[in-house]
Amino acid sequence: MAREGLIPAVLGAAVTTTGLALRNVNPMVGWGVTGFGLAHIILGSIDLFQHNPNRIK
Repeated sequence: MAREGLIPAVLGAAVTTTGLALRNVNPMVGWGVTGFGLAHIILGSIDLFQHNPNRIK
C-alpha cells in the first residue's frame, strides 16, 4: 500500500522537471508548470509528515 502523500510528491517532481524543461520554449508557461509541480511536492510532503506513524505527537 502506498503511503498517503507519496504519489503527489512524486508526480510533483515529474511536473517540476517538465516545467524546467519548458522554460526554454516558453518561459511563462515553464515557470507556471514548475510552480505547480513545486506546490504538489510541498503538499505531498506535508501529507507524508502528517500521516507518519513514527512521528512524535
